[in-house]
Amino acid sequence: MSETSQRPRVLFVCKSNRGKSQMAEALLRQVAGEAVEVRSAGTQPALGKSPNAESVASLAEIGADMSGAVAEPVDDDVLRHADRVVVLGTAARLGRIDGMRADIEVWDTDEPSERGIEGAERMALIRDDIAARVRALWAELARDQ
Repeated sequence: MSETSQRPRVLFVCKSNRGKSQMAEALLRQVAGEAVEVRSAGTQPALGKSPNAESVASLAEIGADMSGAVAEPVDDDVLRHADRVVVLGTAARLGRIDGMRADIEVWDTDEPSERGIEGAERMALIRDDIAARVRALWAELARDQ
């Protein structure tokens, strides 16, 4: 945990910051509330664009909300101060920078489209995979507080 904050700081990263990383951010907010500082970003974000509509709808089904989010780039200052940095999927590439305290974790998330699964079914599988990982992360962070 960071020295300047009682709350752990978590950064989720994906390539576009319009789907998986935004989903992880919203899911962690749903389970942890204000007990954690959470952000998301993209290595090649669609700047200012809203999240993928299918992602938003899939999260709404379980009461999580990412509808007001917009795609943002990875910020070096946020990287340096994060206690946990999680890259979702294999499309995003992120390297360490000077001053980072966290290791970079990679969650090789399920990609149902590789098996021909699309639409709402695809998003539900991605959501459930990320949600399980987020719950495990939150259990670990809560235990360490």
